[in-house]
Amino acid sequence: MKGQRRLALGVLLGAALLAVAAFPVRETWWGGWILAVAEAGVVGGLADWFAVTAIFRRPLGLPIPHTALIPHNWELMAERVGVMVGGRVLTKDYVRDELARVDVADLLARGAERVSRADLERATRLIARWASEQITPATTAELLSRGRRALAAEPVAPLLAAALGVARRQGWDQRMLDGALAVLAGAMERPEFREAVADVVDDLLTRYRERLGVYPRILMGLAEVVGLLDRERLVTALHTGLREVAKDRDHPLRRQAIEVLADLERRLTDDAGLAARVEAAKVELLSSPALAALLDDAAGAVTRALRADLAHPRSELAAWLADRLDRARVALVSDAELRREIDAWAKAQVGALVERHHDRLAAFIENGVRALGPEGAVRLIEEHAGDDLQYIRVNGTVVGGLAGGAIYGVHLLLRWL
Repeated sequence: MKGQRRLALGVLLGAALLAVAAFPVRETWWGGWILAVAEAGVVGGLADWFAVTAIFRRPLGLPIPHTALIPHNWELMAERVGVMVGGRVLTKDYVRDELARVDVADLLARGAERVSRADLERATRLIARWASEQITPATTAELLSRGRRALAAEPVAPLLAAALGVARRQGWDQRMLDGALAVLAGAMERPEFREAVADVVDDLLTRYRERLGVYPRILMGLAEVVGLLDRERLVTALHTGLREVAKDRDHPLRRQAIEVLADLERRLTDDAGLAARVEAAKVELLSSPALAALLDDAAGAVTRALRADLAHPRSELAAWLADRLDRARVALVSDAELRREIDAWAKAQVGALVERHHDRLAAFIENGVRALGPEGAVRLIEEHAGDDLQYIRVNGTVVGGLAGGAIYGVHLLLRWL
């Protein structure tokens, strides 16, 4: 912008020097005409210099009214920009029309074609390793706390029914059972987890005893005295049973568990009484200190297992994630119907997002503009429009000179007539 400013100043000074040079011959018709052109050019250049300067600051620092327009009206300008962009630019119709020109899924497919399986493995390993490093005890505690609050706020029966339905349709129920049995059987080997399970057993026995009558309670007490109802024996039996079921894929308990899960999906949807009991059990479990300790220990075990797996050159987790991502990549590239569905879904989500947060978008833009401040706004506009504004000064000098010459020419013509 400095070059354009020097150009504008040079044109103005040139007009002033031309006026000085023409002054001695002003009595001649041509000298007077040149002087008129030069003087009008100086006036036009000074007027446009004043106008351009008044947009950003006070000319010569003088307190002239209606100058320094941007600094004095910055709050109003920020508000108007937010209203204009939010109300006239980022409308749902505009966003929909713009999105209609873009095939989102096709862009994703083009990018997926350039990605190899090795790229996916490297990326998943890096991301998973970074994520595992971010999981501190405080982070884990916060995540568990938020999870408990989220579960407490939502009815759990519909969520369980939906999850069981998806798992059954995708054939994940057997895999989920395998994984759960393997994790639980392995966790029972650790003393701290075993102690947490024992605490849960104690808690359940205590609650069960409180609901019994006098004679059953006496019988339970006798069983505890003679060692028939010992928590360590119960935990050991549970551990042994878990290992047997985990090893034997044809174990009757596995088939029963799959059948129970299938029936549970239906009952959670249709049986209001069961849904109420599940909700009550959820509330009771979430308030149990033993469950909290169990979840903390399980989260720590998962974190340690995750870090140990990712430290291995052939990480099973990274390979599993890369395999799933590679399948998704191939499907995206080869399945045109899937791309159409993804494109329609993405556009619908963006449109709904704009409509839902329209007021926030306008406020966000307004706050962003306001955050520049008067001085920052002046610098921003000068950087992007400063060259054009300096050419306004040049044009003012030139147009002023032409207008002055035309007026003086009319004056000469009238005098000769």
